[in-house]
Amino acid sequence: MNAQQIIEIENAHGAGTYAKQPLVIVRGQGASLFDADGVEYLDCSSGHGVANLGHAHPKVAEAIFRQASTLITLFETFPNDQRAALMQKMTALVDGLDRVFLCNSGTEAVEAALKFARLSTGRRNVVAAMRAFHGRTFGSLSATFNKKYREGFEPLVPGFSHVPFNNIEALEKAVNEETAALILEAVQGEGGVHPARAEYLQAARQICDERGALLIVDEVQSGFGRTGRMFAIQHFGVTPDLLCCAKSLAGGVPIGAVLLGKSVQNLTPGAHASTFGGNPLSCAAAVAALTVMEEEDLPGQAAAKGKYLMEKLRAIESPHIREVRGMGLMIGIEMKQKVTPYLKALQEKRILALNAGMTVIRLLPPLVITYEQIDYLAEALAEVLAMEMQNDGNAE
Repeated sequence: MNAQQIIEIENAHGAGTYAKQPLVIVRGQGASLFDADGVEYLDCSSGHGVANLGHAHPKVAEAIFRQASTLITLFETFPNDQRAALMQKMTALVDGLDRVFLCNSGTEAVEAALKFARLSTGRRNVVAAMRAFHGRTFGSLSATFNKKYREGFEPLVPGFSHVPFNNIEALEKAVNEETAALILEAVQGEGGVHPARAEYLQAARQICDERGALLIVDEVQSGFGRTGRMFAIQHFGVTPDLLCCAKSLAGGVPIGAVLLGKSVQNLTPGAHASTFGGNPLSCAAAVAALTVMEEEDLPGQAAAKGKYLMEKLRAIESPHIREVRGMGLMIGIEMKQKVTPYLKALQEKRILALNAGMTVIRLLPPLVITYEQIDYLAEALAEVLAMEMQNDGNAE
C-alpha cells in the first residue's frame, strides 16, 4: 500500500476519535521517525512520552523476539520468570515501595491506585489538582480536570474534587478525614508542563499522613528518566503510598504498573485483576528497557541534555514566548498565542512536537536524542518562533 491508500483506509475504518495527521510513519530508529517515502523526522513527542529509549532499541527488540518465541501470555495466577524479574527490578527503584500491581496502560494504573486507596482506607473521596490529566477511563477521567475530556461522559465517579496545583493552603482545606486519596502529578504534562514545587509535595505527604489519606503520585509521563531521575519524586525526597507508571516502562510495548507502599492494605485475591497484566512478553520487554536505562544512564543523559536544551531555548529572543519551563527532557514553551501554527511549521522542518493545551509547545524527545539533533531542534524553533503566524487569536 502507498501512503495515500493507508490514509484512506484509516479514515474509512477508524472510529473517528483521533485527529489524523497527513503523514504516514512506517519506521523508527533512535530519536528519528521515517515516513512512507523514507523522509526522516526528529521525534520530539516520543509517542506522548513512550519512547524514552528511542525507537527500535536493539536490546528491547531482541528481548521481545526471544520471549515471543517462548511464551507470550500467562495470567498472573501462575508465577513466571520474566514477571518475577520485572517485579524485582521495579521494587528496587524506590525505597519503601516493595510491591507492584501490573496492568497494561497509564489509565489502568490510575484506576487500580484509586481502587486500592478506597479499599485500604474504607473512604470514598479523592482530591485531585486543577489542570491534572490522569487518563480517560471513568475513574481516571474523574480525576482529570480539563472539561474537554469530561464533556459528554457525565455523570462521572462521585466523590472527586479539584484544588489549585502547587497551593498548600488549598490542600490543607480539601484533604480531611473522609479523603481516601490525594492524587497528584509530579510534573503536570498535559496540563502545560508544570513541575510541582518540592515544598508542595512534601506538604502533601505530611497532610496525608496527618489525616489518614493515601498519597498517589502519577508518574505515567514523568517516570523512567524523563526528568533527570528515574522518577521525578526523587528530586523532592517524597515517597508516595502509590506510584503510577506506564508509557516508557517497556520500551514501547504496552504496560502499566502501580508501586505500592506498606500503607496500602486489604489487597486480597480477587480484589483486582487484569487479563493481560504482567504477561511475559511485556515483562521481558520491560526488564530489557530498565536494564538499558541503567546501562546507558538515561536519567543522567536526560538531566544533561535537558539543561543544554533549556539553555538554548531560553536564549531565543522572541516576543511570543511567555516562559520556558520543565525538568530534564520534559519541557514546555508557553506562548502568548495558540501553538497549532508553530507545530505545523515545525513539522515542515521535519520535527514532530506536541501541544499541552492551546498555548504550550511540549517537547518530549527520546532520551537518546543526540546533541547534534538538539542543536537542530533549537535552531528550527528559533526560526519558527521568528515567523509571523496567521493565528486566530492570542492568549493574552
